[in-house]
Amino acid sequence: MQVKVCDLQNKVIGIYFSANWHPPCRKFTQVLSDVYAQLKNRNAGFEVVFVSSDEDVHAFDAYRACMPWPAIPFSDLETRKELNRSFGIEGIPALIIIQPNNNRENDEDAVVYNGVEVIYRHGMEAFPFTKERLEELHKEERKKHEKQTLKDLITHRHRDFVLGHSILQEQVPVDSLSGKTVGLYFSAKWCHPEQKFTPKLISVYQKIKQETGNNGGGFEVVFVSSDRDQKTFDAYFGTMPWLALPFDDPKNKELTKYFDITGIPSLVILGPDGKTVTKLGRNLINLYEEKAYPFTRGRVELLEKKMDEEAKSLPKSEFHVGHRHELSLVSEGTGGGAFICCDCDEQGYGWAYLCLRCGYEVHPKCVKTIMESNKT
Repeated sequence: MQVKVCDLQNKVIGIYFSANWHPPCRKFTQVLSDVYAQLKNRNAGFEVVFVSSDEDVHAFDAYRACMPWPAIPFSDLETRKELNRSFGIEGIPALIIIQPNNNRENDEDAVVYNGVEVIYRHGMEAFPFTKERLEELHKEERKKHEKQTLKDLITHRHRDFVLGHSILQEQVPVDSLSGKTVGLYFSAKWCHPEQKFTPKLISVYQKIKQETGNNGGGFEVVFVSSDRDQKTFDAYFGTMPWLALPFDDPKNKELTKYFDITGIPSLVILGPDGKTVTKLGRNLINLYEEKAYPFTRGRVELLEKKMDEEAKSLPKSEFHVGHRHELSLVSEGTGGGAFICCDCDEQGYGWAYLCLRCGYEVHPKCVKTIMESNKT
């Protein structure tokens, strides 16, 4: 069915750049379809136009069949290329949201470039996707975070407990976590990175528990699952020494949205008062292990200073067994900063050994030095 361009006038338009071959696109298409249906039911004046990056017309037709909105014809390659160029599309999925009859003085205020993030974060509540509406939602979020408590976050009127880590998964009252630093661990058995991070977190968790004591104050972790079924959840949770929300509990999805979790595994740290300390718990565990506890800004600053002092004694360059070129020691101010370690695949920050020729980068602790006689 053909849709006339004039039929799109006076509507908020989402230009959706996507492709059938890319799993994140297929996942977001389902989310966007739900929001689209809800807005259509309200006659909200919202339309989506699909701009395909599929490899051939057969893939386009198959993907298009699961979409309730119109599309730029696959044969119209020039228009698809021009739209990608005009909006600077560098990755998919991407959703550009444009206000109707754009005649504002500042055109940028009438275009939302991060539509995927907005939909994931706010859903239909973000409509009509104006700058004013998004600012209003951000203010509401800030107020919620300022007032949050652990009990409000992880319980509801039908459940005031979390699951224990024994075989019987006994009910542990959430009140027993009062006054503790709590890590909300967003993960799933199917997630490949968890295979490295979960064992590391278990080790760090046990060391922190030993240092702080198992009772009273201290540290606890609550697993927030993205597993696909109860059996997988039970098997995965069975490997963990901490607590969990029930598999089918609505709080799993609510917390994922509330903390804007876009990738797993992820570790959000809550302080003894229930307020968010950091959403970068995974990074801090990778960098500092148990020394990161209690994950506060003051603690991190102290560790950063210590790292700077230790870096003074590190060699200015190294040859690493995993790379053929010489690696140079760099800091945040000399080419360092945030990076993904090419040896352990985890994020690093600050000091690193970097190949100035090809960009290969590793944590200083991950360097396995090649003896001088073996260098080529």
